[in-house]
Amino acid sequence: MITTAIVGLGWWGKTLVKAAHDFGAPLRFVRGVTLEPDSVRDFATEHQIALGTSLEEVLVDKSIQAVLLATPHTKHRAQVEAIAAAGKHLYCEKPFALTKADAVAALDACKRAGIVLGVGHHFRLMPSMRVLAELKETGAFGTIMHVEGNYSHDWLANYPADSWRMVAEESRAGGMTGMGIHVLDCFRDLIGPMKRISALSKARVLKLPTGDTTAALIEFENGATGTLGTTIKTPFRWRIAVFGENCWAESVSETRAIVRYAGKDDPEVIERPHDNHLGRNLDFFAKAVLGQGTFPISHAGILQTAAALEAVFKSADADGVWMTV
Repeated sequence: MITTAIVGLGWWGKTLVKAAHDFGAPLRFVRGVTLEPDSVRDFATEHQIALGTSLEEVLVDKSIQAVLLATPHTKHRAQVEAIAAAGKHLYCEKPFALTKADAVAALDACKRAGIVLGVGHHFRLMPSMRVLAELKETGAFGTIMHVEGNYSHDWLANYPADSWRMVAEESRAGGMTGMGIHVLDCFRDLIGPMKRISALSKARVLKLPTGDTTAALIEFENGATGTLGTTIKTPFRWRIAVFGENCWAESVSETRAIVRYAGKDDPEVIERPHDNHLGRNLDFFAKAVLGQGTFPISHAGILQTAAALEAVFKSADADGVWMTV
């Protein structure tokens, strides 16, 4: 078991702890850092986690081998650099960084320290997304021409206005930092590196400073095109569709994919068993720490997704001007 600390024990930090436990990932959580310890004491007691309010307490604790980071996005670079300097393996929630420059600096710190780095891009592991990945791996698509993605929901529409997640600098371009980034990472995983992006972000209903609805047009380095949409004020929707010369396939839920082959009259519906894909992502990280494989996303992949996210921000701020990734 890997002696582990969780930094950030809000709703998502607690979800990470539970997902790792339920999956059986070899992570033993012994320390938790939160600015609101009274709100999580029952959870900490249940999971036998000692609470503190300072990251420094974790950094100087030589018994801590790994850290899970579930903190505000703008704090990631400095925290990653500090954790790496302390020689502790790190799993960082997405987005890893909000700018390409910060991602480069944080990745360099991890490389210098020789630590294992994992990131919270777990949607690519959903059973339905594995169907799409398998089709790509077997060459079933042929040449991939286009990809479409949408991740939207209204779960945060009534979130407290004073929450850090609603602050403009933490959640730029509407739902991109919390939701759309999952689509960007799945695009990178399925199609390849992105070349340039044009994006618009609008405040249609919620009138948030950075908008509630974002749309992007993407050109990939291999010549494929893509579209991405996300809104934080509509009922839940998840869809990624890949269009190849020989078939198209779409992920429409965690477990369901639909495939239509050229020459076939009807599409094929594929239903895979449910999987704790968040726990599986954490298990990949833990196994990499134990020397039992590598984390599935390379440093180059982490950087590419962060750079694509920044390109969305820059383009939205410039009213849709194309931005290089």
